[in-house]
Amino acid sequence: MLARLEQTTCLARRAGAVLALVLLQAISVGARVGQRALVVTPRPNQSTDRDEVELIHQREGEAILALADAAMAGKPVPSDFGVRWQNEFVKAQRGTFVPFTLTVDASQLTRPSALMYVRAARRDQVGEKASYPVDAIFPVELTQGAGGAVRISRGFSVLPGEYDVLVVLRERVDPAATRPRPKVSVVRQPISVPDFWSNELTTSSMMLADRLSVLPEPVAADQIAERPYAIGRNEITPAVDRRFRKDEELIVVFLVYNPMVTTERHFDVKVEYHFYRKGGAVSGESAPPHPPARAGETYVNHTDPQRFNPALMGAAFDPSRGEPVMAGQVVPLAGFEAGEYRLAVQVTDLLSGQSISRDVLFTVGS
Repeated sequence: MLARLEQTTCLARRAGAVLALVLLQAISVGARVGQRALVVTPRPNQSTDRDEVELIHQREGEAILALADAAMAGKPVPSDFGVRWQNEFVKAQRGTFVPFTLTVDASQLTRPSALMYVRAARRDQVGEKASYPVDAIFPVELTQGAGGAVRISRGFSVLPGEYDVLVVLRERVDPAATRPRPKVSVVRQPISVPDFWSNELTTSSMMLADRLSVLPEPVAADQIAERPYAIGRNEITPAVDRRFRKDEELIVVFLVYNPMVTTERHFDVKVEYHFYRKGGAVSGESAPPHPPARAGETYVNHTDPQRFNPALMGAAFDPSRGEPVMAGQVVPLAGFEAGEYRLAVQVTDLLSGQSISRDVLFTVGS
């Protein structure tokens, strides 16, 4: 289990194959854009008649698809506001699930809502006949969060492989208002999707969190695309960046896959955490056994190892049925000097003898 998770319902750091095209509220207008469904909800009290509204929304969808096609062809596309992409990889029922977050510079936006189009294209399937395993368009609200930024999280599942993900974010057109051209930005992100479906010990991405909340019940399957960081009864709020203040906590969350399980359903996994700082003076104190520091690093400290086995997880927990082991740490940073750090995570399957390591890079400021 995650350190300290059992004592709280919310930890805060700061003081299928196609992304579903869904709206959770009532839908009263449906427009077709090519062969893709564009679902829209008209605003109440609009004076514009229904046919004109439908035509406007259809043109919105066509404009977004044209931008995506232009970007795929390498043509110039607009970049009216800054957008930063971040993503993770976790095991899905089929293939790999890719939760992602877009962070948008809200100071450059002029409207409260947008259409977002997501396309994933395999790099080994190019040309006019190429199909897109992810090909979806849906509305999003541009709600500002902490720091004045807009954060949009979604997710999709694909098979392992090399992909180019294309995201078009375009402000909505208000049929009842006369305004300049809606702002738009296009993001193209290459991703290498790992294969978690093997007999080899492995992990999900190492996820840094601003917050980890315990839910009263798991998120319904039809809501996962819009709440992609919900894992079982836990929901992760991804960290905005990898820079932390000393009065914050480092929250690291990840899933362990494919440990050896005996016919008696016994398993035993150990996870160790060691911190290294870039540069710095070597301490004169004797350090416990640890993986050697890399060139230019200084060993700092460690946390107590974690163990995961039936005695600790409960007899009903069975990784052989696909249940992942959720591991992680919540580390106060008050005792860390300002600087750049590496958290080395060592995962060992004590039954099979397999061992893997993962790195988490972060910076501590003043």
